Amino acid sequence: MKFISTKGDSKPVSFSEAVLKGLAPDGGLYVPDKWPRLDDEFINNIHQKSLQEIGFEVSRLFVDELDDNSLREVIDGAMNFDAPLVSIEDRTHILELFHGPTLAFKDFGARFMSRIFSAFREDKEQDIVILAATSGDTGSAVAQGFLGVEGIKVCLLYPSGKVSRLQEQQLTTAGQNVTALEVNGTFDDCQKMVKQAFSDAELNRQLILSSANSINIARLVPQSFYYLYALKQLGESVGAPIFCVPSGNFGNLTAGLMAHKIGMPATGFIAATNVNDVVPEYLETGSFNPRPSERTISNAMDVGNPSNFSRIEYLFGNNHETIQKHIWGASFSDEQTRQAIQEVKKETGYLLDPHTAVGYLAVKKYRKNAAGYFSESGETPFVILSTAHPAKFGDVIEPATGEEVPIPDRLAESLKKEKQSIKLENDFGHLKQLLMQRY
Repeated sequence: MKFISTKGDSKPVSFSEAVLKGLAPDGGLYVPDKWPRLDDEFINNIHQKSLQEIGFEVSRLFVDELDDNSLREVIDGAMNFDAPLVSIEDRTHILELFHGPTLAFKDFGARFMSRIFSAFREDKEQDIVILAATSGDTGSAVAQGFLGVEGIKVCLLYPSGKVSRLQEQQLTTAGQNVTALEVNGTFDDCQKMVKQAFSDAELNRQLILSSANSINIARLVPQSFYYLYALKQLGESVGAPIFCVPSGNFGNLTAGLMAHKIGMPATGFIAATNVNDVVPEYLETGSFNPRPSERTISNAMDVGNPSNFSRIEYLFGNNHETIQKHIWGASFSDEQTRQAIQEVKKETGYLLDPHTAVGYLAVKKYRKNAAGYFSESGETPFVILSTAHPAKFGDVIEPATGEEVPIPDRLAESLKKEKQSIKLENDFGHLKQLLMQRY
C-alpha cells in the first residue's frame, strides 16, 4: 500500500512515511493510491464482530509494515473502551464516542497514533516532535495519548479564550513531554502555523516533525472503525444508515467516507455545522469560499477553512455533483443549538452536548425538508456521531436545561491542576524560533 498527495506533486510513500511526515512535501494530504476493499463475508458478519476485531481488519488494509501480532497489540491497547449506540427517538440513534480517557472521540485517533508512532520510531535516534492545532478536544486527547511516550515531544497550539475551561485544563496540565502554546488568534490561525512549520525547509532539517491533527492519515484510519461498529450495533435486519456528523475540520466525516469507500454500507452522510458553514455552502452552490471562523458554543466546529475538504474532493474526483450525491449539509445558530439541548432533555431525558445538538438539528431538518434526498426507505436509521461528553460544556448546557451537569472524576481532577501554557503571538516566525530553541 502506497500513499500519495491530494495535490499530486509528491512521490508515493509507505504508511509509516505518510504518518511520520503528516503533510506531504507539496502541502497536500496523504490518501491511498488505490482503495482496498473489505471482504463481503466480513461485512455480512459485522454483527458478530467486536470493535477490536473491526479495527484490526480495517487497519490491515492500510498498514502493511507491521505483522499481525504487532498490529493487534496496537488495536487492543488503543481501543480499550466502548462506543455504545443509544436510541433516543424512532430511527434516531446516538453513537457515543466519548467513553475514552479524555471523554472525546479524539481518543480513538490519539491512542492509535501514539502506539503507531512508537512502533515506527524504533530506528529513529532523534526525538519526533508532534505538532497539533486544536479547537478543544484534539489537544487533550493527543496530550494523554502521547503522555510519557519515549522519544516523542508534543507541542499543542490552541486559540486563547476560544476553548472551554475544562478543555483548556485538560490540554494545559499534562506536563512531562507535552507543551501547550496559547495562541493569540483563532483555530484557523493555529492550523495555518502548523502547516507553515511542515513547509519550512530549515525547521525540517533540524527537527523531525509530524502531526496529530486530522491532516495525518493515521488519525482517520481508527476513526473509520466506529462507523462499522455502529453498523454492527444496529442489527442484522436494519438497512444501511444515514450518518450525521457534526463537522469542523471534516476529518471525522472523511473517515466515514473512507469506511464507505472500502465497503461499508451507508445510504448517505449529513455534514452538520454551526454558522461556520463553508462546506454546506459549497454543497449548495459548488463554490468553496474559506473565511475567518466565528466563535460559537460548539467550538470544535469553529473552522473557516477545513483541511480535510481537499480529501473529500479527491475521494470524489473533484466533482461537485458526485459529492452532492453522497453528502447533504446544514448549519445552525447558537440559539437553535441551545433550544435543541433543552427540548431533547425535556422530551427524552437525553443530554446532548452542543456539537451533538447540531447533529440532532441536522437530522430533524433533513427529515422535514430533504427526506428522500438519498433515496432512503422509510425504515432507514439515522446515526448521529456524539463527539464529546456533555460535562465539558456545562457552561452552555446548564443554562439551557436548568440542571447541573455532573462532572466525571477524570475531568474534575484536571480542574485541580495548575494551567501551564506558553503565550504565543499569531506569527509563524515566533513559533519557528520557539521550536528551534526548545527542541
